[in-house]
Amino acid sequence: MRTLLKGFVFTCLLVEILSCPALSSTPEGKDLKAVEKSLRRERSDRYLKKWINQDVLYIISDTEKRAFKQLTTDEERYQFIEQFWLRRDPTPDTVDNEARNEHYRRIAYANERFASGYPGWKTDRGRIYISFGPPDQIESYPTGGLYDRSPEEGGGSTSTFPFEVWRYRHLEGAHLGSEVLIEFVDASFSGEYRMSMNPEEKDALFHVPNAGLTTLENMGLAHKAHRAEMPTRQLDRLSQFTALHRPPRIKFKDLESVVDTKLSYNLFPFDFRTHFIKITEDTVLTPITIQLRLKDMTFKNENGVQRARANIFGRVSTITGRVVEVFEDVVFKDIPDALFKEALGQKALYQKALHLRSGRYKLELVLKDLNSGNMGTEYVVLVVPRYEEDQLATSSIILADRIERVSSSQVGAGMFVIGGTKVHPNVRDRFDRGKDMGIYFQIYHLTSGEESRKPSVSIDYIFERENREILRDGENRSKLFSASQQMTLEKLFPLEILDPGQYRLRVRVTDNLSQRSVSQVAEFEVR
Repeated sequence: MRTLLKGFVFTCLLVEILSCPALSSTPEGKDLKAVEKSLRRERSDRYLKKWINQDVLYIISDTEKRAFKQLTTDEERYQFIEQFWLRRDPTPDTVDNEARNEHYRRIAYANERFASGYPGWKTDRGRIYISFGPPDQIESYPTGGLYDRSPEEGGGSTSTFPFEVWRYRHLEGAHLGSEVLIEFVDASFSGEYRMSMNPEEKDALFHVPNAGLTTLENMGLAHKAHRAEMPTRQLDRLSQFTALHRPPRIKFKDLESVVDTKLSYNLFPFDFRTHFIKITEDTVLTPITIQLRLKDMTFKNENGVQRARANIFGRVSTITGRVVEVFEDVVFKDIPDALFKEALGQKALYQKALHLRSGRYKLELVLKDLNSGNMGTEYVVLVVPRYEEDQLATSSIILADRIERVSSSQVGAGMFVIGGTKVHPNVRDRFDRGKDMGIYFQIYHLTSGEESRKPSVSIDYIFERENREILRDGENRSKLFSASQQMTLEKLFPLEILDPGQYRLRVRVTDNLSQRSVSQVAEFEVR
């Protein structure tokens, strides 16, 4: 409901701005788009700052906070938020995240019940309630007044400020164990209850001479001024106060270990790349290619053969948590002892081709080296494009080590096969200067001529370095292609004409009949 309300408010604000005469008269709506983009960016910034400084202020750990502040893009931050809640989800395989739902319920309750000139979530009672949930018992003295102390507090009678005592049977998340008592005192009679550091804070007569004395003080065996000097009592209260201000511990250690691996280090490194190939308007072939360097794998000698094994687990789910695809497989490599040293410079490739509908997903990859037990993890947002029927479009550009035709029996079958072509992607987009770079991509929704029934297409391959064009190659397909609205381009480009360094390849496709153009960009390195 909160999200819907926020979206409604934002939409109303945007409509109001767009209806402004000064803006609506701008040429081609460029200023309107700039305003909308600026508003969306500002809204995103506000949300992210609010999330870290308000929503999860009391439950986020220092490690997570440092990791969040190191992120540089909104996409990374939204991904972090998803993983933050997944780490705390008691049932990660279901759509609902009970921990997140309970957390926001607590915030709403705190704002409703504990507000006192400050929003309820900012108060001490709000903090404890949000962090640890409702107490098992509350003793409430909303007006203060006459109070008979328990024997543990020294006995005797006094007058108090309004106060509450919250009792938790067990607070595992706060490292405090069982029977935790927390006092909140409203010393200003304003409704703002503050967590007390010692029992005397609720005593309204503490600073009044000879008033509100304990049993021992009445007998002359103790002095009121010495109450706060009891070291054991003070240390216990200080220890509890400090513990209650730490973020609660996370219950689910298995999820914690996986997320910690992601945030801090990767013991089993790997690279991966995703590409998008149109099947229908709303269904997209999404090959996920994973690359392992053999030198990062652990080999064991078995009868003169060096053997390595790695398990691959992948899961694709919607942003709301619904699992769409799950895949598991094993990558194995056997190398004879005699060839082992020179083979360590090679790599192992694995590919899983998924059929996904257009939309935004989470991709989670976990790899485990079976010989060493080391794990590697990656969590990314996957945005699968939609190919509108009336719009000129292209697939992803796949930069490949090899492109080769397959036999009719292999068409559409096996890893790396797209239609009738086997394409081995270069996952890291790094190529040796003495070799050719394969370029593979598809073009969709071309216009056909009224008489010829054939498309006419111009393709420009523009190579840039440091934002400067250094080479251009082109071709025209008006006479070479059959009557089809789709075409596949496969090209081998010799890299020996390029100096070592970083490059950008821009492929520009122009439909000569409709005069529409579309571009795709891929970056690569020549070594």
